Amino acid sequence: MNGKATSARTRLERGRGALGPALELVHTGRAPTRAVLTAELGVTRATAGAVAAELEALGLIRVDSRPGAGAGSQGRPSHRLAVDESGPVALAAQVHADGFRAALVGLGGTIAATAPGCVTVSADPAQVLGDVVEAGVALLKESGRHCVGAGLAVPSAVAEPDGTALNPLHLAWPAGAEVRDIFAECVQAAGITGPAFTGNDVNLAALAEHRHGAGRGARHLLCVATGHRGVGGALVLDGRLHTGSSGLALEVGHLTVNPEGRACHCGSRGCLDVEADPLAFLTAAGIDPGPEVSLLQQSRDLLRTEYDDPAVRAAAEELVDRLGLGLAGLVNILNPDRIILGGLHRELLDADPERLRAVVADRSLWGRSGSVPILPCTLDHNSLVGAAELAWQPVLDDPQSVLAQRVP
Repeated sequence: MNGKATSARTRLERGRGALGPALELVHTGRAPTRAVLTAELGVTRATAGAVAAELEALGLIRVDSRPGAGAGSQGRPSHRLAVDESGPVALAAQVHADGFRAALVGLGGTIAATAPGCVTVSADPAQVLGDVVEAGVALLKESGRHCVGAGLAVPSAVAEPDGTALNPLHLAWPAGAEVRDIFAECVQAAGITGPAFTGNDVNLAALAEHRHGAGRGARHLLCVATGHRGVGGALVLDGRLHTGSSGLALEVGHLTVNPEGRACHCGSRGCLDVEADPLAFLTAAGIDPGPEVSLLQQSRDLLRTEYDDPAVRAAAEELVDRLGLGLAGLVNILNPDRIILGGLHRELLDADPERLRAVVADRSLWGRSGSVPILPCTLDHNSLVGAAELAWQPVLDDPQSVLAQRVP
């Protein structure tokens, strides 16, 4: 072996431990060039180049063969880095009250393909998860791409370490359904060799937004969202989901915001879960929701097309006030540096941003002295992207050992 080849191998050996951190930097968009990668990793240019070359050889990223500089930049031009859009994918699945969806998600949080599923979700988790995995497998066969693993988002707290759905309140599933094991069995039976993971849908939405969306750069990120039914919350601390001692933290849907309010599935009254979700909005607006379109879509359509109607505006203001009370309490307890809102809450924020921020500021201890930014989530299907993040994590931790095992 000549001296040049020996030198290159030595650089790669020194940088092998940086493969995972380097891939995560490119994956999250924080290293658009090799120069930035070098600075972020704290290694030499030669080592960063060897690391980037190895990730490219694994089919994970692309390195621009001709370095260039952006307009107005100074210094030596640098090679641009990007995820390989034809590289491996993760199978992501989401189940909610109005159906399910399967998707293929590449590095960078890019959705490569989606397949919406049924409208009515069976009371048998095994049947639903088998169907959603089958839809995902069809996408994989059509794409011909390698799958690194699978992730599932469910509208329930998922207890650790058992992987059971403790409170699938808006599904007909039994409490304590062993969703992780069922999903893993379906994935294995479908011939997918990668690992399978399961998590709460809002937790996964928050993870996706922190890595790829409105939560980028936040150290203490609070996410609150209402999807098709109910309200969920999540907290990301220094890049990691805070799930508590057994996976059940941040059940914000069961904060009481109206003691005399609607009865909640949890046994209490006036919880955010029933005071600030799409059904609550439609009911407050005097709308009898039809079965043909999801509650979330009906609520969005109403806000976008009928907001000038006094009944719709009053209903929106009622939900904003309830949501603001809940957020103020969370600000007092958690002291986040950013709040992001998803689902219908994003639409309510867009409709009347000043009202919501005023309620939070007025009701929180720290609101007036240093207002917390409240922003809309920016990713479409963020729970799906977050489910894929679970499947991608082993690759981000050790790309070479994971992908070296794949069969061409």
